[in-house]
Amino acid sequence: MTARPPRAVRLGGRAVAALALVSAIGVAAFGWPLLADPGSGLAHSEDAPWLFALLLPLLLAVVMATIADDGDGLSAKSVAMLGVLAAAGAALRPLGGGTAGIEPMFFLVVLSGRVLGPGFGFSLGALTMFASALLTGGVGPWMPFQMLSMGWVALGAGLLPGSARLRGRGELALLAGYGAASSIAYGTIMNLQGWPYLGGASSGVSFVPGDPLPDNLARFVAYCLATSLGWDVPRAVLTAVLVLTLGPFVLRALRRATRRAAFGAPVAFGEGDVPGAPGVPPRSR
Repeated sequence: MTARPPRAVRLGGRAVAALALVSAIGVAAFGWPLLADPGSGLAHSEDAPWLFALLLPLLLAVVMATIADDGDGLSAKSVAMLGVLAAAGAALRPLGGGTAGIEPMFFLVVLSGRVLGPGFGFSLGALTMFASALLTGGVGPWMPFQMLSMGWVALGAGLLPGSARLRGRGELALLAGYGAASSIAYGTIMNLQGWPYLGGASSGVSFVPGDPLPDNLARFVAYCLATSLGWDVPRAVLTAVLVLTLGPFVLRALRRATRRAAFGAPVAFGEGDVPGAPGVPPRSR
């Protein structure tokens, strides 16, 4: 039987509950235009996107703190790897120059979530997007939504089946397919964040507060096809290509680093390793 690979962060019960809660609120934050009852005040409110934009950073901070404190927590080795990978992902994002949705960071986030697990993946996705926003000057009310969406992308990669046994071409095909699908899903979900701001515009793709769900849903689909598909498809293609070409090397490097880091291994000192122990002279200064 193949041993389950070590995880940089093992999720405990509190962390899973916090992730589930913030994900449920995130669904409401993204989908409130479609989920709100036509007769409710929320359906006609222009403040709802801003309220969610203020609420999500607080929730993300709580989740990150819970993940760090629950289960095995974030050890010094986990924090170091999280910092290195987040910095690498943030540096990759500007390489596309914002052209046609090309964002090379997606493939690294997907592969890292696959190797290091859903808890580490969610933390990495959110932190990478935060760091890249600071690097590119993309700070705004949309940033918490981007952090949550990228956290979902990496978390999903960590939940893919076959983490212990699936290797080689089969694993690459799985990750390439997931990377492409999640790239398109990311763009579609982020459209929900900005789409309500078009409310009241004289357009067949605008959000109309209080309209029935089928009508607004049809407008949203038309909006995605008209505005973002040309960005989402190149991002999906690039992510799949990078996974298939660079994936074997990146997966091998991540797994080697994970084995050497020995996440979760207890730290034990022998008697001879501790200065001042019986029979061991103190170290000279």
